[in-house]
Amino acid sequence: MDPSNQKHFTAADYVIFAVLLFASMGIGLYHALSGGRQRTTQEFLMADRSMSCLPVSLSLIASFQSAVAIIGVPAEIYTHGTQYWFIGCAYVLGLLIPAHVFIPVLYKLRLSSTYEYLELRFSKAVRICGTLTFIFQTVVYMGVCVYTPAVALNAVTGFELWGAVLATGLVCTLYTTMGGLKAVIWTDVFQTVVMFAGQLAVIVVGVHQTGGVSEVWRKVWEGNRISALNLNPDPTERHTFWTLGVGGVFLMLSLYGVNQAQVQRYLSARTEKEAVRSCYMVFPSLQLSLALSCVMGLVMFARYCGENHSDMLATSSKDAVVIYFVMDMLEGLPGLPGLFVACLFSAALSTISSAFNSLATVTMEDLVKPFFPAMTEARATLLSKALAMSYGLLCLAMAYLTHLMDVSVLNVALKLFGMVGGPVLGLFCLGIFFPWANSTGAMAGLGAGLALSFWVGIGSIFSGSSGMRPLSAGCRAALLLDNGTSAIHPPLGNFTLGYTDRTVCLFCFVVISQVDHLFLSFSKPSGLNRFYSLSYMWYSAFSCFTVILIGLIISFLTGPMKEEDVTPGTIYPLSGKLLCFLPEHLKKKLGCVTPHGQTLSAPRHKEGNRQALLQVDRTSQEETDRFLPDVQAALVEHETAV
Repeated sequence: MDPSNQKHFTAADYVIFAVLLFASMGIGLYHALSGGRQRTTQEFLMADRSMSCLPVSLSLIASFQSAVAIIGVPAEIYTHGTQYWFIGCAYVLGLLIPAHVFIPVLYKLRLSSTYEYLELRFSKAVRICGTLTFIFQTVVYMGVCVYTPAVALNAVTGFELWGAVLATGLVCTLYTTMGGLKAVIWTDVFQTVVMFAGQLAVIVVGVHQTGGVSEVWRKVWEGNRISALNLNPDPTERHTFWTLGVGGVFLMLSLYGVNQAQVQRYLSARTEKEAVRSCYMVFPSLQLSLALSCVMGLVMFARYCGENHSDMLATSSKDAVVIYFVMDMLEGLPGLPGLFVACLFSAALSTISSAFNSLATVTMEDLVKPFFPAMTEARATLLSKALAMSYGLLCLAMAYLTHLMDVSVLNVALKLFGMVGGPVLGLFCLGIFFPWANSTGAMAGLGAGLALSFWVGIGSIFSGSSGMRPLSAGCRAALLLDNGTSAIHPPLGNFTLGYTDRTVCLFCFVVISQVDHLFLSFSKPSGLNRFYSLSYMWYSAFSCFTVILIGLIISFLTGPMKEEDVTPGTIYPLSGKLLCFLPEHLKKKLGCVTPHGQTLSAPRHKEGNRQALLQVDRTSQEETDRFLPDVQAALVEHETAV
């Protein structure tokens, strides 16, 4: 980077950044020395199941709101406009369904690892496959999360790249290893406050220096960054209302419904009621976080009018422009650049600490304990801490590999969640909603879902199918088409709007935009390239339905699971409600579950069914009676329809 364009930290900025790191360490040390001192796996991995809904909800936000989102969303808005904002519509069903379907089923089973459910419902082989899939997804994503803020900071300020990576990774590893899940959740609370404060400071100062709210609005409007509702049903269109509002629901379900990092927080709540409440409390905070990120992107555009600053930065990535904007806006205000960098690294710390703890949990519960059942509690706790530290070091190795990529981090992260999270979501939906699905169908469905999603995802990378062009730069509405339609340039290029009436200007812009769309329609990919052009927001839905479809077909071909073989408490009564019009003998044959959670014939379960699970059902029933005494327990337990 040109030294004349490089921004610099002041002493106050370094102090604020250091305070963040030391405060996070202090929280971890406090929880390491207080309470039970993390001497049991229940305390280290599950926080003794004693957390209230407020810290759990803030931790759920922090785990999702990574540095990828804080940098990637403003860069997306700056480049493509506000269409991405419509993903907020997906948050409604994306949180309601987990609150009323996944949490009631998983909480009553008193699990530590989400993937224990897969063994209860299917088999140990399905559980191990689900666990390995999650480990792969999370390890890769950790590298993106820890590397993203460091490379952006280095590109703008010259801050030592690997110094920032090591500081983030090591601090996070230490407080996660010392304090367990309690330390992770409470540092998430602190870091969430820092994140909101940093983003708000940048927006307030940016709006003031750009000339006020009206000036910002004028520039983003004339620069065509305020996107209208795009109802184009084409699944290859990168961002439309359908890809974001519908495809985004499946992305949210894969994160908030079955992802171990999030489910582990639900399971750490004191009661099921607290877990459901924490899910509800996430919604307004996620909307606020999305709004802050999008407004920040608009203020960036109003400041630079879409200019490309890659020639001034050490990277061509649009994500580094966010850091450049922050340092440019806050230059001369000691402490505020440090506050935003603290905000950025808070997001990174909260996400990777959640990843370390959840990875240690699934490895311990799914891959170690089943093969070493006689392991003592002290040794299991020590091994859990060693696993958390090992994953921390692996995260640093993944960060080194991530630097080879020079693409949008938001795009990469959401593609990864869709390619891997979608099939896992399909696997859980297959088990929870379809009583007749068997283990063979589950394995075949997961394999088919992963194969198809990776085929599409990797194919899109090599074919260069992006699905959307960046909007043109400038604070005036772009009236020129791209270079692919140069024959049309002369008449449009010489056309000047001489009207002051905004309605006429808008009409002219709409007409020219439609012409642009007409010419672009001729250049759409065809054949296999069109398949690769599927919007990455549809990856989760596409792979989820693939798993369910293949899983059901194979299950029926190999013999559907009998009702007496289904472990009680592992089915949500969706089929019994949707298929209420079928005759009783068909519903019985399909193993439909009634709203009271029992199959129609009230079967006698095999002696091999788990006595521990039956004890869990009794414990869950006692909890329900204690917290909701005026409601019939059977209805409370299963009448949770969206």
